[in-house]
Amino acid sequence: MPIIHVHLIEGRSIEQKRAMVEKVTQAVCETVNVTPEHVKIIMHDMAKHDYATAGVLKSDEQK
Repeated sequence: MPIIHVHLIEGRSIEQKRAMVEKVTQAVCETVNVTPEHVKIIMHDMAKHDYATAGVLKSDEQK
């Protein structure tokens, strides 16, 4: 049973998440030969101040 963890910066719509889990499930089924019922996906929404790249918080990046 594949368990997929996806970490996302907050702000994605439910429609975007719905589309993502559908496509991720399809890809996992095709590559590891399981049925959709076996694929579990856990999404973790992160605040911009909880994620950093190169020592800079996402919330501090200039736009």
